[in-house]
Amino acid sequence: MAFISKKRKVANTKVDAQKAYSLKEASALVKQVNTCKFDASVDIHIRLGVDPKKADQAIRGTVNLPHGTGKTKRVLVLCPADKEAEAKAAGADYVGLDEFVAKIEGGWVDVDVIIATPSVMPKIGKLGKILGPRNLMPNPNTGTVTNHVTNAIHDVKGSNIAFKVDKVGIIHASIGRVSFSPEKIAENSLELLNAIIKAKPATAKGTYLKGISMASSMSPGIMVDAKAFVH
Repeated sequence: MAFISKKRKVANTKVDAQKAYSLKEASALVKQVNTCKFDASVDIHIRLGVDPKKADQAIRGTVNLPHGTGKTKRVLVLCPADKEAEAKAAGADYVGLDEFVAKIEGGWVDVDVIIATPSVMPKIGKLGKILGPRNLMPNPNTGTVTNHVTNAIHDVKGSNIAFKVDKVGIIHASIGRVSFSPEKIAENSLELLNAIIKAKPATAKGTYLKGISMASSMSPGIMVDAKAFVH
């Protein structure tokens, strides 16, 4: 049987597993049930009524969170030599091409975002099996395949986050830290939810938002009332 700490037991008593909380209530409660000593991430998990195996229902995109995520992202830019100086000046943590392709093939993935220029995509296509499952593969739909390297770096270093439905129809995203006020957590969550609602494909039938939960690192999950976002 898994060990449950005293703090976790107390946190569990504060969450009604049968209740669907409002977004405002969940954003306040997630701070109260946090059991970490560090500034934990606040994550939201959205289960969608889509079939990710169908290309037009493989929901993905980016959204600008009004209060950022509270996390500094490590950015790798894969580009030709004539773009390296621009990428470094814009704040990229790692810049290059062949050496990083080799490092990634060897198992190195110590970054949060990878940006690539269109011209190098043929070289990095083979990395899809490594980067794809980690949601690190550059993609035009998320703004990470572009010649506008400076803008892309500023976006991901700032408050932009990418979201993508997984193979079972769930989007997982970090929308802040427990040090954020409940208002900031709620506003960031709402911005992401609105972006996902706007991305609903015309071919998706039935209930689109099937379930929403919020949690901080190692805290119990808090069910959010998904029906409140159905118009």
